[in-house]
Amino acid sequence: MILKNFWKVINRPIVGLSPMDGVTDPSFRFIVARHGRPDLIFTEFVNVETAFFAPDAFIKDLTYDEIERPVIAQVYGRDPELFYPVAHVVCELGFDGIDINMGCPAKKVAAKGSGGGLIKTPDLARRIVRATRAGIEHWVQGQTLLDIGIPSELIQKVKASNRLRSGCESPPARLPIPVSVKTRIGYERNVVESWIPTLLDEAPAAITIHGRTLAQGYKGSADWEAIARAVEIASGSPTLILGNGDLRDMSDVVRRVRETGVDGALLGRSTQGNPWIFRAKEKAAPGLAERFAVMLEHARHFERHWGTERFVAMRKHLAWYCSGLPGAATLRSHLVRVNGMNDVVRCLRAYELSIAERRPPTVAAESGVDFACEPAPS
Repeated sequence: MILKNFWKVINRPIVGLSPMDGVTDPSFRFIVARHGRPDLIFTEFVNVETAFFAPDAFIKDLTYDEIERPVIAQVYGRDPELFYPVAHVVCELGFDGIDINMGCPAKKVAAKGSGGGLIKTPDLARRIVRATRAGIEHWVQGQTLLDIGIPSELIQKVKASNRLRSGCESPPARLPIPVSVKTRIGYERNVVESWIPTLLDEAPAAITIHGRTLAQGYKGSADWEAIARAVEIASGSPTLILGNGDLRDMSDVVRRVRETGVDGALLGRSTQGNPWIFRAKEKAAPGLAERFAVMLEHARHFERHWGTERFVAMRKHLAWYCSGLPGAATLRSHLVRVNGMNDVVRCLRAYELSIAERRPPTVAAESGVDFACEPAPS
């Protein structure tokens, strides 16, 4: 069920999963939603052009599960005319919101004027927000994907994706979804004094600000003072401000919320291999059995969604789960060479045996992983 403008009713401070290219795919999001339960979840960003030139990839990237709600589709590009129809598609897919990426520092994105490149073209950025909102409004008024010339192949894939997830080909009601923006404090220098007011003029439901410039990439430290200034600028407006950058754990989130007055924060790299981070206050750190069970669940979901031909992309996730384990380097060296679920099971079984040999019998038994429901070695 779509949540009508959840930004207005969600509890604050908001602690959500940040969009990460190549990371927050459908399997990662499912695992985080199931085991971490963040307040909201963003997809990894999807190029608006792929809706027309690679519809299968577009739908695959925007596949989600109902347990992820509220779930927001993040898109990027530089052509307002493409954001208009893509907004229709995002609505038809039943997302709770649409987020426009105006902060990605990748050269292949920013150099083309997309992502963080839009900071240098504020007028274009505003036109993109307007086109997105217009697309949503016209969809709510009854305009169909066929009416605006969406290719039949994509229309059928949208229907199939909806059927698979909810049992229905279309959302139960045409409700407007909110538009938000994720950006940075500037391109080469801090320009929040001019950039944030520009975005606020378009009244997005929320603006998430990463505390680095585009030129910094992920080097140096996030400037939370600049984020605090953005909060001051947005004071009195209906737009929520979320912060992002260098948040290692929930204590960092609490501290930054208190220091800056942000309405919430998005966690990014600290969630990699650690879906439990959102529940740190209510749940002890996972033991080996739980960690391995989640690794297997994640790998199984990934293989089912992408197939073994894409399993290489799962390796980095498995490696992240190894952080803090005894003998992590050795286990990681094996997991980064796996090609499917059977390989993962073999690696974890071997690790379990090696741990059992080094521990007293009672300790080894307590930490055992149940592989009963997993594939047998081939």
